[in-house]
Amino acid sequence: MKINQLGLSGLNPYKNQLNKYEQFEKENGKKADKVEISLTAKEMQQVSPLVKDRQARVEELKIQVKNGQYQVDPQTVAKAIKKYYSSK
Repeated sequence: MKINQLGLSGLNPYKNQLNKYEQFEKENGKKADKVEISLTAKEMQQVSPLVKDRQARVEELKIQVKNGQYQVDPQTVAKAIKKYYSSK
């Protein structure tokens, strides 16, 4: 017994979609994606002077620690810790 398919036989709906996409590309030409960065975003990418100053200070402290010249005032540290925990 042979069963015949109803409707369009042998037609792949995905192939049909691909054909439509290829036809659209031919008609409109291929267009590349384009990204534009705003002036504000470009300004944000620049390193601020504050960051440069912090980096310089960190490098200075690293050198002092490495040479054994960095001195910590224990009274100041204790006051800061106490202030931090008492404010919570």
